[in-house]
This record gives sequence, C-alpha cells and structure tokens, in this order.
Amino acid sequence: MAFLTTIPSNETSVLLKTIFGSGLKTPSSRTPFSQYPKTLPMKIQATNVVHSIQIQDLITKPRKNTVPEFQFDDYMVKKAKTVNKALDEAIPLQKPIIIHEAMRYSLLAGGKRVRPVLCLAACELVGGDEALAIPMACAVEMIHTMSLIHDDLPCMDNDDLRRGKPTNHKVFGEETAVLAGDALLALAFEHVAARTSNVASGQVVKAIAELATAVGSEGLVAGQIVDICSEGKDVTLKDLEYIHVHKTSVLLEAAVVCGAIMGGGNVIDVERVRKYARNIGLLFQVVDDILDVTKSSEELGKTAGKDLATDKATYPKLMGLSRAKKFAAELVGRAVEELSYFDAARAAPLYHLANYIAYRSN
Repeated sequence: MAFLTTIPSNETSVLLKTIFGSGLKTPSSRTPFSQYPKTLPMKIQATNVVHSIQIQDLITKPRKNTVPEFQFDDYMVKKAKTVNKALDEAIPLQKPIIIHEAMRYSLLAGGKRVRPVLCLAACELVGGDEALAIPMACAVEMIHTMSLIHDDLPCMDNDDLRRGKPTNHKVFGEETAVLAGDALLALAFEHVAARTSNVASGQVVKAIAELATAVGSEGLVAGQIVDICSEGKDVTLKDLEYIHVHKTSVLLEAAVVCGAIMGGGNVIDVERVRKYARNIGLLFQVVDDILDVTKSSEELGKTAGKDLATDKATYPKLMGLSRAKKFAAELVGRAVEELSYFDAARAAPLYHLANYIAYRSN
C-alpha cells in the first residue's frame, strides 16, 4: 500500500531509520554547525510548507543540563486541576440540556490531560505564563475528546468503554454522540478565539491555523481514513507510521507547538519543541500498542486486546514486543535531546512528561 503524502519527520521515516538504519546523514541537534548547509530546510508538519532558516539563527549551543529535582506527580495534579476547572467553566449546563450533558459527560470524564498539560508546559518553557495558553489547552482537550467520541462509534471502532465508563453513544445514543463531538470541535476554535488574552492577534491566528491543520484532512482525519482503508490489508511499518503520526502524534504535536506560540517562542524554539513533540507523539502510540497486549481492560480503562482480536496492525505485531519496547526507548531519547537547548528548570516538566508517556500503565 502506497500513499501520496510522505511524513516530514527529519526528511525520512523516523521508524525506518531507527529500526533498520537508512544510512542517511541527517543533521541532528548535536551535529556541529559547521557541517550544516548554508540554509537548513525544515518541513513543517502542520502546514506542509518548507521554511528556510538561516544558519546564524541556529547557532545556539545545547546546554549541559542536569534535570533538576522535580515533583512531577504534584505538577500533574496541579495542572490537571487547572485544566479541569477551565473545561468545566467552558461548557455550562444550558439548553439544549441533552447536547451539553453529552459534551460534558465525555469532556469531564477524567483522563490524564496529557495534551493540555503539554500545551501549558511548552508555553512556560519559552518564558510565557500558563494563563496565556489555558484557552488553547482547553481547545486541544475538546478536540481530543471529540476524536474519542467519534472513534468509539459503531461505524468506527465500535467500543463500549472509555476512561473506565460507558462510551458516549452507549449513554446518549449515536445521533447525540455525533453531534456532541461536532459541537466540541466547533467550540474548541471559538474558545481560543474568544478567551485568549494578552497574546498578539497574529500569534493567536498562527496557533489556530496550526491546530486546524492538525485536525483536518492532512492531520488527524488523514490518519483515521488511512487506518480505515487499511483494514484487512497488509500494512508495512511505513504505512503504520503514517497512520499514527497523523492519527495520534499530530494532535500532541499541535498541543506543544501551540503552547510555545502562545508563550511567545521564536521560530527556532517552536521548531525544536515540534521535534520533541513529534517523537513523543509517536511514542504515545507505540506505548498504547504495547499496553493493549500487556494490560487488562480494568487497568487500561478501555477494552484491552481489541487490536489483537481484530487483527489490526500494531507495532508489537509488525516488530515484535521486544523491538517495539526498544523503539519506544529510542523515541524518548530523541525527544529529550531537543530539550537540551532550553533552561533545565523550565524544561523539567517536558523531560518528565516524555518519561511518563513512555512508562505509563494505562
């Protein structure tokens, strides 16, 4: 199976380079700058355009950072509490009651809030205050929740359990579930546009465009449709990477990039956090696939073993469990390498979030 669109991940497939070694000498963040070309083309995932960054803009040496002591659990609880409060306030229970109940049911069902926390952490990484990115963090979680509601529908994955609770369509019916997802998607963009303050309008527009592209036919939807069309067919590692870079990774990437934009990050900072996010986004899916075959439904809060039962292509299936775990460890290393250019204290949450995603149990 071949696709017309390639994955712009350091110009070649991350997965194929990692597992098989392409022999290509792609400059990394640690490559001496004298070895870079005069200008360094960087393909931008969210816009499918090529930016040419002058080499003098890149002369920033990586810091010899030692990750400071950091209370990660406390940080996650605090940030999740902030996000949950903002989400609750974003969707009051109003008429029509049924649709707002359905929206709130899935949006406020708990969950790890990884994407909005990543958004806030990226904002603070580049020197911004979390208040600048809270509307965007909420928008990312609204879109993520929309994707879960729709993904669970009988016409898609036909799942009965999500976050330890019956899925939206099981509680409210398929018609209402579809509309609840649609309403969350629309509200996400309204919320960013209407609630963001103290951020330049040009930056807000740039972030909205980034988020919209991540969700549309070149992002999340692309991953979903290729995944659907791949059922019952032989899927290669390259095909699988395409599906998950778009279906899973792209929204994580948008969360981090939009947070950095809202925080006032310059173009170099934004592209470095993009590389970080692209790696942890793919990592998230690799770990998801591993957990699906190693954990129970009770541990996961969703149906376990479903990929195996439906003969779906996964990293453990195509690579074997041991190699999938090794690949996950390599993705963590690639991600945290990008953080070495930033202040260690500000980068600490993102270091720990990468490891949290790698070693989570559900």
